[in-house]
Amino acid sequence: MGVRLQRLREERGISQVTLAKALGISPSYLNQIEHNQRPLTVPILLRINAEFGIDVQLFSDDQEAGLIADVRDVLADAGAETVSMAELRALASNMPAVARAIVELHRRNRGLTERADGLAARLGDGHKLASFALPATHDEVRDYFNRRHNHVAELDEAAEAIFADSAMAVGDVASRLAQRLSSRHGVRLQIVSGTDGGDAVLAKRSYIADTGTLRLPDHLRPGQQAFQMAVQLALLEIAPLLDRLIADAQFTSEESRRLARIGLANYFAGALVMPYAAFLQSAEGLAYDIERLANRFGVGFEAVCHRLSTLQRPGMPGLPFFFVRVDRAGNVSKRHSAADFHFSRVGGTCPLWIVYEAFSQPERVLTQTAVMPDGRSYLWIARQVVSGPVGYGRPQKTFAVGLGCDLRHAHRLIYSRGLDLSDPDAATPIGTGCKVCERSRCPQRAAPSLLDH
Repeated sequence: MGVRLQRLREERGISQVTLAKALGISPSYLNQIEHNQRPLTVPILLRINAEFGIDVQLFSDDQEAGLIADVRDVLADAGAETVSMAELRALASNMPAVARAIVELHRRNRGLTERADGLAARLGDGHKLASFALPATHDEVRDYFNRRHNHVAELDEAAEAIFADSAMAVGDVASRLAQRLSSRHGVRLQIVSGTDGGDAVLAKRSYIADTGTLRLPDHLRPGQQAFQMAVQLALLEIAPLLDRLIADAQFTSEESRRLARIGLANYFAGALVMPYAAFLQSAEGLAYDIERLANRFGVGFEAVCHRLSTLQRPGMPGLPFFFVRVDRAGNVSKRHSAADFHFSRVGGTCPLWIVYEAFSQPERVLTQTAVMPDGRSYLWIARQVVSGPVGYGRPQKTFAVGLGCDLRHAHRLIYSRGLDLSDPDAATPIGTGCKVCERSRCPQRAAPSLLDH
C-alpha cells in the first residue's frame, strides 16, 4: 500500500509534509506507511477519500489480484511460467504501472501477430483486403471499461439529467425519447418490417443522416426500441462528452476509438433506460431479481445483467458484479467486471462453468457456487437469451449470459435461497481456462496447462 500512496502523492505533486498535514498525521508516520512499516488504516483511507476524492478501491487487494492474474497469464503464454507467485505479487503491488505495461505490450504483440496471420491468409484470394476488428482491439476497449470498474460516472449523470429534463417514466421511455429525437434533432423514427427492411432488419439500428431517419426493425420490443433510440440520442446529443472520454483514454488505433464510441453510447443508453438511482433502489428492493427488474424497466434479461455490472458510483454503489456473454462454441462476446474476477487473456473458458449449462435448459435461471484455483468463491447466475427477428426460418442469435459476484455478497441475492453458502464442498471447482489452470486432475481438461513445468 505504501507504493500506491507514494504514487498518489507524486501524481498530485505534493510533498510528504503537505500530505501528512492534510491527513492529520506526522511526516514520520507517513514515511513509515510509504515504506510499508505501518499499515494504511481505514481512518486514514477515509481521510484520503475526503481530502482528494480518491476512490478507496485504489488501495484494494482485489484490484491487485486481477493484475496478478493478468501478468501470470501473459508470462505463461510467453513461456515464462516459472515466475513464482511471490514475484508476481511483488511486481503487481510495488510496480503496478510496470505490470500493466507488460500486459499492454503482450496485447499489442498479439494484435500484430493476429493481423499478420489474417493478412497472410487473405493474400492471393483476389479480393480487396477489408478492415476488420482485431481481438486485441476489443481487448483494449474492454480494458478501458474494466479499469473504470465498468462505471462511467459522466454518462450516468448525463443520462439522469436527460431523463429528468424529458419527464421520462421508469418502464416507459420510448415515447419521450422519440419526441426528443424529433424536436431537438429532427430525427424521424421508422419501424421496418421483415418484408421490406432488407439488411436493416438484421441490424438493431440504422441511421440515415441525409434524411434524418432512424430505422428500427419491427421485432424489437418497446424496451429494446427505447435502448436503440437512446444510443442514437447519445451519438447526436452528447457527442462532445463521448469525444472527451475517448480522447482521455488515449486509445492506440482508430478502430479502438470507433469501438469505444459504440461502447460508451451503449452505456449511456442503458443508463437512460435504467437510470442509476431508480435502478439501484429497485435492485436492492427486489433482492436483485433479474426477471422482475426486466419487467419493471421494460427491458430484457441481458440488459439488466449488463446494467447491474455498472453500479459502482462512489458513495452509492451496488454489488460488484461480473458480466459475461458466450455462444455455444465458447466465444466470449461480452465480458465486464466491476470487481476482481479474472477473465483469461490466453484463450478458452472453463466447461464446468454454469453459463454453458444454460444452453441445455432454455428459459431457466441457473445458479452455481464456484471456487477458483486461488480459493476465491463466487455465486454465478446464468440463462440463455435469444435475439433477432421472429418468425419461421428467420435467423436468430442465441447466447448464454452469466452474472457473478463474490460469495460474501451472495446472501443479498434472491438466487442464494436454498443454497448452503457456508459449505466449501458444495462449490464447483472451476478455472479461467485450461491453458492457465493448475487443476491437473480436472476431468474436463481439454489442453495441457501452460503453468505445468
